[in-house]
Amino acid sequence: MDRQVSGELGRVVAAARAWLEELHEEGVETLQGGAREGTIRTTASLSLEPQRGGPAPAVDLQLGLPGAAPTSPWGERPTLEAVREALGECTRCRLSERRTRIVFGDGNPDADLMFVGEGPGAEEDRRGLPFVGRAGELLTSMIEKGMGISRSEVYICNIVKCRPPENRTPQADEAATCRPFLDGQIAAVRPRVIVALGKPAASLLLGRDVSITRIRGIWHDYRGIPLMPTFHPAFVLRQYTPENRRAVWSDLKAALARARGQ
Repeated sequence: MDRQVSGELGRVVAAARAWLEELHEEGVETLQGGAREGTIRTTASLSLEPQRGGPAPAVDLQLGLPGAAPTSPWGERPTLEAVREALGECTRCRLSERRTRIVFGDGNPDADLMFVGEGPGAEEDRRGLPFVGRAGELLTSMIEKGMGISRSEVYICNIVKCRPPENRTPQADEAATCRPFLDGQIAAVRPRVIVALGKPAASLLLGRDVSITRIRGIWHDYRGIPLMPTFHPAFVLRQYTPENRRAVWSDLKAALARARGQ
């Protein structure tokens, strides 16, 4: 075996070992086999037609092993308008029952940099825009004062489009139901870099439960798009330490540089 192939094999084995150690740390002891050995499967009710009520057909979402993602139901590049129209006045999951507004997304439809968070809060639910509460003010400051670009130059959205009760973490079936519309937004914007804000967003996009403290600052891949996981601004507000602020700033600098091809 030549050195190049041997080195590449060693990197693959090391990555697999690190992933298995991370799963063990998160308390996962077994993987249930699906159509392929080693895949994790789940189902969610999904219809890409605008929906106002009634059951939707079940669609199988395959999460897979490191870096894998479900097959997108969208074409090569849909428009954000088409994705929003397909979402409709969605009632596909329980989050619709208590929302005020759907919070779809905000920003440049051709952005090089895309931020994906967890879910709308109270202010976002009231205004219908993502990241406009206290955490949103911090994110805006990071983008504009820290990165030196306008918030309007980036695209911002969440993994779920309706506010979870009491701002709880979105449950797995809620995130899976909303996942195709997030996929549609990513397919429409086609960013150069995605920044995953917090554990729920990083876990969904990477297709496995992750420890954000272990993976933040480390480049990953989402369907060929470089993905940078970092702390959620709400976490930084709760744990407003110099170390956490430096960590997020380092991650965002790296994301901006890569988005600019540097």
